[in-house]
Amino acid sequence: MSLSLVQSRALLGLEAASVTVEVHLANGLPSFTLVGLADVEVKEARERVRSAIQNAGLEFPNNKRITVNLAPADLPKDSGRFDLPIALGILAASGQIEAARLAGHEFAGELSLSGQLRPVRGALAMALALHISGVATRLVLPADSAQEASLVPDAEVYGARHLLDVVRQFLPPGDNPLQADPGEDGWAKVLAAPAGPELRHADLADVKGHAGAKRALEIAAAGGHSLLMVGPPGSGKSMLAQRFAGLLPAMSVQEALESAAVASLGGRFAVDRWMRRPTSSPHHTASAVAMVGGGSPPRPVSSSKVVALSNLGKSTSYARRFQIYAGRVFKVAPAPVERAPTASSRRHCRPAVASSDPTA
Repeated sequence: MSLSLVQSRALLGLEAASVTVEVHLANGLPSFTLVGLADVEVKEARERVRSAIQNAGLEFPNNKRITVNLAPADLPKDSGRFDLPIALGILAASGQIEAARLAGHEFAGELSLSGQLRPVRGALAMALALHISGVATRLVLPADSAQEASLVPDAEVYGARHLLDVVRQFLPPGDNPLQADPGEDGWAKVLAAPAGPELRHADLADVKGHAGAKRALEIAAAGGHSLLMVGPPGSGKSMLAQRFAGLLPAMSVQEALESAAVASLGGRFAVDRWMRRPTSSPHHTASAVAMVGGGSPPRPVSSSKVVALSNLGKSTSYARRFQIYAGRVFKVAPAPVERAPTASSRRHCRPAVASSDPTA
């Protein structure tokens, strides 16, 4: 069969939109064409995929006209996450693996020139998208990314370390010349790691005095209010703010998933910080874009309470030297809080809508 379809996902704001990787092999002048609003790093997948397939001992169809389409065509695609689905699509279209067995799976992973799989951003966001949509699909990821995706309840996640680990699972029946040596098979179903010891926030009980400020912190934490502390330098404002997260109740699983998905989109998620409320302290020289995120396509940043609109009320952020911030910085902050839902758009990116709850 000269046509194959492989499922994957692209990151669009806080969402992980479904992408179908279509691969067609045809007779004609040898070429490798990639279409579908792909960014530069996606187009560079042609060389990574070619080298990875050849160095893994598989056959790359050098004598064919290869066309890869990433559908839908109007959805921006970036990063190297499509390397693995493109490679599998070429192998399926050339008959080296069974195309029908790819159904019911979604793939993402960057390939090295040797065929090793490298981690990708947004693995947890991909698993969360499948969980929300209720789609029963197996998610195949690099081993380093599979661990975070397995935190999503009921997610069926498989990790692999090499292209050959994935190819062995989809060979035609009775055809298995790529047997792995004992102990070298990197394919495994990944289960959520048991929760480690609880990481404790700085304790408010360590602060001596400041009875009034402590009471204000407790009221703000109980009611979900914002808090403005005024005082001379060295009076303890930052020390108190750093302990605010310790007053908040433990995160629910849903809150933890939303917060972790935002961190995963920026490539900053760490499993050992699971179920821990993030705390940030943006510098007073931060710009408006640094506070709320930006870019094309838009991406969240780590230094803001309004970095992820769905993350409001689930994290803490304190700004030192409030009066030094540029006026325009804080003018952009109230909009996501006061309006729900909030829409934002950037060039080359469809409007992304995320809900916010100002009472959270």
